[in-house]
Amino acid sequence: MNTKPQADDAQAALWNGSAGRAWVDAQAMLDRLFQPFQDLLLETIPFAAARQVLDIGCGTGAITLAVSQRLGERGRCVGVDISEPMIAAARARAERQRASAHYVAADAQTHAFAPQSFDLVLSRFGVMFFSDPVAAFANLRRAAKPGAELRLIAWRAAAENPFMTTAERAAAPLLTDLPIRQPDAPGQFAFAERRKVQAILQDSGWSEIDIRPIDVPCSLPEPDLIPYLSRLGPVGLSLQTADDATRERVIDTVRAAFEPFVHGAEVRFTAACWMIGARSGGAS
Repeated sequence: MNTKPQADDAQAALWNGSAGRAWVDAQAMLDRLFQPFQDLLLETIPFAAARQVLDIGCGTGAITLAVSQRLGERGRCVGVDISEPMIAAARARAERQRASAHYVAADAQTHAFAPQSFDLVLSRFGVMFFSDPVAAFANLRRAAKPGAELRLIAWRAAAENPFMTTAERAAAPLLTDLPIRQPDAPGQFAFAERRKVQAILQDSGWSEIDIRPIDVPCSLPEPDLIPYLSRLGPVGLSLQTADDATRERVIDTVRAAFEPFVHGAEVRFTAACWMIGARSGGAS
């Protein structure tokens, strides 16, 4: 039985519903938290050669905006995301900043991009949610010019990222509806295995594949910790429908579990990720 349409529907419902709205509400906090990844990604971009750039899973638009600013009038960056609330927020940001960034609300796995139109395809944490990643990356390759570069950052395994899973481990005894992560399902850690990522890119026609581990120091102000753990991720989603007593009990329990990451006024952790590069050989 083909389950891909259902998977696509589930991702669309998630990111156009409560998860997407939570990310919009937390935009400023998440931009600060993920700034080190933005800096790393932009350091790898050959801006001298890039003119037409595609940002996959652009969310509320930080990377698209930053690339647009680097390109200036000589280029164009297009951000695509399945979440209409996040795309609306991204468009509003671009308008406020009078930026030339362009945003499309669409599923990058199936969207009909103009063939061979981009000389750089990039993403920060936006490519792990495809129901059929080989089809998605084949579609992106068709959108890329011959010789175009691919630059991605994705999470490594959950076991290597305890900060990202502490909330659900602590809350599991208190929240009966907390979903269990499925290792091979679309989601944050879908690209955990190097061999899987290598195979996806090879099977979708990308070449010169380079997958390197990076360990990135991250931080956020301690006052942001409770808003972070109570709004985002599986626990944040479950708390949206919890009663007040359960919500208070879960937040207290989860906050205590994060104590090893708290250093005075700052929360610190190391993010275990992949820096992924590849090149397009052209459309087929």
